Amino acid sequence: MTRLIFVLLLTLLAWSDPARALCLPAVCSCGVATTNVAFGTYNPLAYGNTDSTGSVRVSCGGVAGLLIPFNIAISPGGGGSYAGRRMSKGAHYLSYNLYTDSSYTTIWGDGSASSQLVNAGVTLDVLGLSPTQVFWIYGRLPGRQLTAVPGVYADTINVTLTYY
Repeated sequence: MTRLIFVLLLTLLAWSDPARALCLPAVCSCGVATTNVAFGTYNPLAYGNTDSTGSVRVSCGGVAGLLIPFNIAISPGGGGSYAGRRMSKGAHYLSYNLYTDSSYTTIWGDGSASSQLVNAGVTLDVLGLSPTQVFWIYGRLPGRQLTAVPGVYADTINVTLTYY
């Protein structure tokens, strides 16, 4: 009887208020894995943009039937701004940005400075697992950055998964 009551309470919490803290450390956990956005060789004389994709993969586990809402934020990188992310090679820079959509209109960030974070959720199956959810990162490197010098440019972006 006690077990049945526990399951019913858990179900009520999941349905009554999705903003409520549902995922306690003893009840569930989530993890994230990423793939890089790699632009390859850049030609500063080309007029067109150079586009690439990467991904954020989220997997969760815990009590069967549990709803786990989460959000994914990414940092502005070394340039310090969502409006103009930049990769560096020593004292040289290339402007680029990261987006949540393939039309390159919504900048992926933390919800500040006109950026958006990704909100999602998952309900755990009868084994207390979730299928891995894939969220694509769309990267764009604008053409005609004539100050670019040959070499490898890089930036480091931090991904933060918050589940509750």
